[in-house]
Amino acid sequence: MVVGLAFVAVVVSTLFAQAMLVRFTAAHQPQHRAWAIALAMFALASVALATGVSTGWDNGTFRVFYLLGAVLNVPWLAMGTLYLFVAAVTARRALWGLAVFSGFAAGVVLSAPMQAVHGTAIPVGKDVFGALPRILAAAGSGVAATVIVVGAVVSAVRFARDPRLPDRGRLAGANALIALGTLILASGGLVQGVVGHDEAFALSLALGITVIYVGFTLASGTRSQSLSVVNSHGA
Repeated sequence: MVVGLAFVAVVVSTLFAQAMLVRFTAAHQPQHRAWAIALAMFALASVALATGVSTGWDNGTFRVFYLLGAVLNVPWLAMGTLYLFVAAVTARRALWGLAVFSGFAAGVVLSAPMQAVHGTAIPVGKDVFGALPRILAAAGSGVAATVIVVGAVVSAVRFARDPRLPDRGRLAGANALIALGTLILASGGLVQGVVGHDEAFALSLALGITVIYVGFTLASGTRSQSLSVVNSHGA
């Protein structure tokens, strides 16, 4: 079951990343670029997960999974949301800050001392790494997830209240799905750290990214170049 769910996450996130890349190449909007980067990271992290749970973990595979899945992909998703809600100059500064954070985090996670991992059970960060990599994961993902959820909820409320939009109910629902999917993804690390069930963790990843993808598809199907589509995938 865990292996199957890991491959579901690989497929969905790859399709999602491709969709964002197509949008970026068509419109050259910076939020699409940020989301494409984030989803590519999610897809690579899911590949590492699928490899670990099917053929066995090693230190390199877990470092890739932890860096791209636990530390960096949510901040890059949040970067897309920031492009929608802050001034361009502020977004550029945030992008430079994120680039510095990403480089620092990569150096830390790829070089930090760690306990050897083996077997097919999904390792837990607190059992493998020291304090700094876990602080980076908690701070980056925690703050970024808040930005994403708040952005999606604000967009949903705005669309629901805008009488000028004939499809406002669908757009509001799409944004609600984005927020829900983000919360499901965020719950995965908590479940793994507290309960330790690999099945629940893998399910949260596969289900969360699928719910976000459905929300994006629902929004993009209503207005191809609408601001609603952009806001809805702020998550």
